[in-house]
Amino acid sequence: MSTARSILTPAAAARLLLGWGAVLALALSGPLLEAPVPRPVLVAALVVIVGVVLVCAFGVVHEAEHLARRLGDPYGSLVLTLSIVVIEVVLISAVMLGPGEHTTIARDSVMAVSMIILGLVVGLALLVGGRRHGGLAPNAAGASQYHSVLVVLVALALAVPAALGTDGSYTSAQAVPVVLVTLGLYAFFLARQTGAQAADFREVSRRGVPSATTAGRTHVRAVLAEHRADVLLRTGLLVTTVLPIVLLSHDMAALLDDGLGRLGAPTALAGVLIAMIVFLPESITAVRAALAGEIQRVSNLCHGALVSTLGLTIPTVLVIGMLTGQAVVLAESPLNLLLLGVSLLLSVTTFAAPRVTATHGAAHLAVFAVYAVTVLS
Repeated sequence: MSTARSILTPAAAARLLLGWGAVLALALSGPLLEAPVPRPVLVAALVVIVGVVLVCAFGVVHEAEHLARRLGDPYGSLVLTLSIVVIEVVLISAVMLGPGEHTTIARDSVMAVSMIILGLVVGLALLVGGRRHGGLAPNAAGASQYHSVLVVLVALALAVPAALGTDGSYTSAQAVPVVLVTLGLYAFFLARQTGAQAADFREVSRRGVPSATTAGRTHVRAVLAEHRADVLLRTGLLVTTVLPIVLLSHDMAALLDDGLGRLGAPTALAGVLIAMIVFLPESITAVRAALAGEIQRVSNLCHGALVSTLGLTIPTVLVIGMLTGQAVVLAESPLNLLLLGVSLLLSVTTFAAPRVTATHGAAHLAVFAVYAVTVLS
């Protein structure tokens, strides 16, 4: 009982009430927020939603950091990453199974998430971390494994369909092996990351070896045996605080589309903004980790999120497409593939460096700025 009281504090309870109250209020006010919404109501609704998301995001960050300290990496980072990604995949699936045609929702979501993570979040984290610490040493073995998996998953998700598929979509005969290869690679990676090669995803000392604070941590099974109630309660609190963020971000999509349409802004901008909101807790956590000098945790959060997004989203939407007969357009435009390829190449060179500096961060942000220009064009 004392454990529950120490976790479900008045502040945590207030965040839950605020988040779920906003979700309920948005659901009940649905008819009032159907386009076209009066401008004052539209602005007020967006301000309230963003405010609630920010409050909940800091609650998620608090629980994620506690779990990271308790479990150690990569396990602590995985809890936050998988919580957000799984909810996001479920919501994309719900949209595909709903009324209307949503042939490009997976492609657009994965592209936006990829550029936000590899460009904006990684860039900002490295910029602030490099400025504070001068240079940080990533665990090259872990970063290399992330990039190896990412190159394959990105190619299967967004590049190969343009050359192999029909009108940017895999045929059923092509989709089956793609699903099996993607799930198999992702499952194998997770098994190695949380098992025999877990040390590759921990912080290293200045000499390039696992630091004493990470290498000597109690095995995760022993931690769970001793602190099972604490870990389970905090994980549950994290998930129930994340869920309103994702639900609100998707509910506000219609409001953003309405507002951006009035401003004459590109429709793709709404998708980018939604992706930024969904991954806000992870972004804040990554920046805080960089400020603390935990560069490998930045990699675990960012690269881990992208690996999970690709490894779970693409197989899910392809299976839904085969079962429902919907076309799932995955092939990206040559320009977007170029920018994504540059981002991946830049990430490989950045995390292969002995010391990651603020200059690396500035380069990542520059690529994201170019992507933002293409979205606005």
